[in-house]
Amino acid sequence: MSFMAGVIPSSFSLRLKSKSSSILFTDERAGAEIVYGKEACDQFSAELMKEIGFPSGVLPTGELVECGRVRATGFVWWKCKAAYEHFSVPTNSKTSYAAETTAYVEKGRMKKMTRVKTK
Repeated sequence: MSFMAGVIPSSFSLRLKSKSSSILFTDERAGAEIVYGKEACDQFSAELMKEIGFPSGVLPTGELVECGRVRATGFVWWKCKAAYEHFSVPTNSKTSYAAETTAYVEKGRMKKMTRVKTK
């Protein structure tokens, strides 16, 4: 198993300039724990689900290439090679995940999940 882990410095920010003023955006991924590779991301997702008390299989399990978490804010993200669809027979529902999915997590709760559609 080969993967690379990295940490984005907490002082990282993005400054955009417009004609009228300068706007400062602080990256929500600052200070993140990041893992790369399918095996590492699968392990990361399983540990995260266990830690917050969710059953396995709640999150995308397609061809994951990058996962990360900012423990201070609860922000997490998963990047896949392509969009991913999952059909659940027991609930008769189809869930579509974009190539990048984000959420905020805490014990027993996942909120502000982006780029996910369920029918």
